[in-house]
Amino acid sequence: MEKEPAINVLGEALESCSADPVTGFFRDGACNTCVEDSGSHTVCAILTAEFLAYSKYVGNDLSTPRPEFRFPGLKPGDCWCLCAGRFLQAADEGAAPRIRLASTHRRALDIVPLDILMDHATDG
Repeated sequence: MEKEPAINVLGEALESCSADPVTGFFRDGACNTCVEDSGSHTVCAILTAEFLAYSKYVGNDLSTPRPEFRFPGLKPGDCWCLCAGRFLQAADEGAAPRIRLASTHRRALDIVPLDILMDHATDG
């Protein structure tokens, strides 16, 4: 799998999202992506209890640890590379978390309009 260039939605070098817990499609701490990343794990989110409950409700439980997948379970305040489509869905339903633009890969723009990302940004 070949990573796409690490450029964020601002056209700058992609910054790290989280090393603890380690996130990203490549589990490299950044929201890097590639052709094989069908979920587009490109939006660096700062998780909230509301979003975690929403995600569980729509079928993706991010809170429960899954040691068999080396997944620690997430809690409010953790940063995580979300699937762009799930972020957009949560935004449409008023449950989207805040995000870090500098850590959100430009490929997120294939799915989420920049103005929606900007509305949820803590930076930029």
